[in-house]
Amino acid sequence: MQIVDTDKKKIKQEFERKTKQVEVKKKIEYSMQLNASRIKVLQAQDDLVTSMRDAASKELLNVSHNKKTYRKLIQSLIVQSLLRLKEPSVLLRCREVDLSLVESAIEDSKKEYASKAKVQAPMINIDKTVFLPPPPTSGDPHRPSCSGGVVLASVDGKIVFENTLDTRLDVAYRKKLPEVCINSKFKNRL
Repeated sequence: MQIVDTDKKKIKQEFERKTKQVEVKKKIEYSMQLNASRIKVLQAQDDLVTSMRDAASKELLNVSHNKKTYRKLIQSLIVQSLLRLKEPSVLLRCREVDLSLVESAIEDSKKEYASKAKVQAPMINIDKTVFLPPPPTSGDPHRPSCSGGVVLASVDGKIVFENTLDTRLDVAYRKKLPEVCINSKFKNRL
């Protein structure tokens, strides 16, 4: 009788151990499936954000086609850069294709800056030896490119303010990334 009782206990213990193993396996499988679905959602969000960024990047190429609007934009970018730098003399870099447009916007930019900052107009030297990369082309998507805008630097080059359209897109992209992810999560639940 004692032997039967000990055998019963062993069988019960073995059954409980195997039951626990099955439960653990089920929990592991559930966890793996949950993680896989989370990865799919994250990948879909990343694909959405990347496609939105690519579409915005392509739209930036159209900005410089309208010369009147683009000149106003260049002027605003120069003024904004001057307000950030607050230097009496700066070096300005632009794309080679934008050189004449930038030259035409310099004087108005100086005046606008001087009135906004209530200081004397700064000296702006346009760098005519080193230019920003040209606009992107479909022929070589991996070469450096710039959709437009300007880069201003202090004369000693220690302070640099990149105000290109590509840089601004990157800043907007990083700022809006959490918002885009939250909105896409919300839409996925509907």
